[in-house]
Order: sequence, then C-alpha cells, then structure tokens
Amino acid sequence: MISVFDLFKIGIGPSSSHTVGPMKAAVAFVSALPRLPARIEVRLLGSLAWTGKGHATDTAVMLGLAGEKPDTVTAEAARRIINDARGAYRLPLGTQMIAFDPARDIIFDTEAETPVHANTMVLTALDADDRVLLAERWCSVGGGFIAREHEVGAAFEDGAVPLPYPFTNGDEMLRMGEAAGLSVAGMMWENERARLPQAEIERRLDAIIAVMMDCIDRGMEGEGELPGGLKVRRRARALLGRIDAAARSNIPSPHSMMDRVSLYAIAVNEENAAGGRVVTAPTNGAAGVVPAVLRHYRDHYPDGSLEGMRDFLLTAAAIGALFKINASISGAEMGCQGEVGVACSMAAAGLTAALGGSILQVENAAEIGMEHHLGMTCDPVAGLVQIPCIERNAFGAIKAINAASLSLHGDGTHRISLDQVIATMRQTGMDMQSKYKETSLGGLAVNFTEC
Repeated sequence: MISVFDLFKIGIGPSSSHTVGPMKAAVAFVSALPRLPARIEVRLLGSLAWTGKGHATDTAVMLGLAGEKPDTVTAEAARRIINDARGAYRLPLGTQMIAFDPARDIIFDTEAETPVHANTMVLTALDADDRVLLAERWCSVGGGFIAREHEVGAAFEDGAVPLPYPFTNGDEMLRMGEAAGLSVAGMMWENERARLPQAEIERRLDAIIAVMMDCIDRGMEGEGELPGGLKVRRRARALLGRIDAAARSNIPSPHSMMDRVSLYAIAVNEENAAGGRVVTAPTNGAAGVVPAVLRHYRDHYPDGSLEGMRDFLLTAAAIGALFKINASISGAEMGCQGEVGVACSMAAAGLTAALGGSILQVENAAEIGMEHHLGMTCDPVAGLVQIPCIERNAFGAIKAINAASLSLHGDGTHRISLDQVIATMRQTGMDMQSKYKETSLGGLAVNFTEC
C-alpha cells in the first residue's frame, strides 16, 4: 500500500511526470556513477520528447544532475545552475564541474520506441574518450514516481513494513474497514503508524496542508503573463477581486461558492504553470483539485477542523493509491482522466470523509468522481500545462464537491463499484490513441490557432 507521503509530494511545477520525475531520475543516476564523467548525455523519449520543452523537462534534468531535489530546490539556485549551463556550458556534479551543452547533451528523440512506458529517458555518462561509464533507462510513471525501466510494474510494492490494513483495491478496502469498524482514514492512520510515529505523521500532513494553502494564497496574489509563449495571463487575483466585490454588494451571486472553489483551483494551477512550489495531488497537472476542495472544507464548513483536514488527505491518498496500483495516474498513459479524473475522485472521497460520511459513502463518492471523467484526453496546447489544464482543475474541483454531496444524500448503495470504474479507466486509457495522451499531437493542441 502506497504511503500518503509517497502520493502527496512537495515539488515544483509545471509537471510531476515531466519535471519532478526526470529531476529525481537524474539525481538517482548521478548517485550511481562510478566516477566523475567527462560529460553526460540525456535522451528524452515518447511524451517526454514531444512535450518536454513546454513542460521544462530539460531544465528539470539539469537541476537533477546538479543534485537539486524537487522539494528543496530554490528559485535562486535553479537560475544559477541553468544560466551556467546555457551560458558557460558547464554543470556542477558534486563539488566539481563537467562540460555540458544543453543543445548537444539533451536530445528530444521523438522517433525512438518506448516499449515499457511513454515517459522514458536514457542517461549516459561518458569519459573523455567517449567510453560509457554508466547508462540507465528511467521511466517517469506519473505523479513524480520513477523507476528504472526494467523495474516498472514492480516498483509500487511496499513490503518493507508489514501493514495492518494492506488493501490494494476497493473491495478489500471496504471489507477490511467494515470488519475492523474503521473508516478509510482510520485504516490509513494505522498503516502510517506502522511506518512513522504519530507526531511525525501529523507534522508531515500539516506540512502538506500548509504548502497547499500557501500555494492558493500565492496564486491569488500573482499577476502577469505565464511563461511559455502562449501569452496566457494570470486571472486568479482579478477573479478574487470580483468575487469579493460581489460579496460586499446587496445582490450576492447565487453561484458565489462555486466561483470561490474555481478560484482556489485556478490559483494553484497558475502557480504550477509558473514553476512554483506545489503538491502533487496526485500529479502537478491536477494539483489544484484537492487543495481547492480542502480549502472549501476549511473555510466554508462550520465544522471544518484540522483533524478533518488530516482525515481528508489520508482518505484521498488511499483512493489515489488504488488508481496508482490498479491503473495509472500518468497522463501519458491514461490521458487526463488519469490526472484530473483521479484528483476529482480523491477529493470527493476526502470531502465525504471529512463531513462524516460512512466508508460506503466514501467509496461511492470516489466512484462518482471518476465515472464522470472517463475518456478525458490530455491535449495541452503547445505542450504547456496551461490550456486547458488550469480551467480543467476548476471543473474537477466542482465535480468533486458534487460527487461528495450526491454520496452523502444516499446510503452508499450503488450499482458501479470503485474497482469497476478504475478498471474502466484503465481500459479506456489503453484504447485511447497516443495523440490524446500528453503528446500535444491531437485535440486542442492541434486545433488551437494562435492569432
């Protein structure tokens, strides 16, 4: 069973699979080097090649080779390393410098096959005579998770610590919870206590909450144009101003609450598009859904509490883990149903739990959230996580609240199970043409005409 802290990871935008994952793979590759190489070549394949420039994959790789990590890298350090690489053609490896020319040493290879995963990268270290010191193939499998190519499929097994509730599908989750008289969050608490002390779990959960809330706040303050060339302007701050002005009027909008939820999601994803610090939830491209619904719970429910927020995250993580184990959270494999769809399912379950829903209602909410995202494509315009990604998170958050409400109005009885909808998402993703799976070769990405 995947830990909540494996699923919710603090990192930088704009993409968990194209930024966070490649950065982590580069760090791991350097740590395995037998000695200092003369140079390193990075070959990006599949979706990493097609949309890597728009997703800043080349920048992420350089930062990873230089030893920077997604959760700790600072903007100042990133600028220094990238400017040095592109200006002086050198890159730090530990305490020494190697020659590095991004135009020569990072290759966007759109022709090579990706037999195991659509997000594949090949890292090769060479000596002064161009002899190979180390060559590894890494896959960025979604949500910032990485694995060497030959380990993909077995990388999610967690056998290091015996867990009291090791459920791996929805049916097991329901059976174990009902047998023990525990909620989903209750089982997740017990699982995490098998790994960490209670105080450490609470500290880490609160840190995730703090980063999510801070990201919303920063996003609502940011102004200007997002990077990448699409000339997309930030709108969260202006939207906040209009919402606040309407709230002060004598004629409040009947959809003001929906506007605020959309605002929260848009704020996060504008920060993500700008390369800011976000929480993969479960991915960067879908990073706005869970925080938006969590903020909605915190600020707009009379009984909202820190304990409820923690249970929200633990429940959401359990649902995200089921999708990760039984399907995928990679847009390059599943389309956006595997990113925003999964985030909606997670947020719906989390909100239902925080509002006191039963384990059956939690499972029902998760099922509803995904059922109405089935078939959603991933077709980012210009390979940037902006159009349609930013607005798509707002709609995912609204759907999550609706799914939670529908489940809480019922008794948890429903015809389609969470396991069945996860299987359907996987089958749909496998059937979906690759041009609709984070390659920017179909859909809006090709029908958009810039004026």
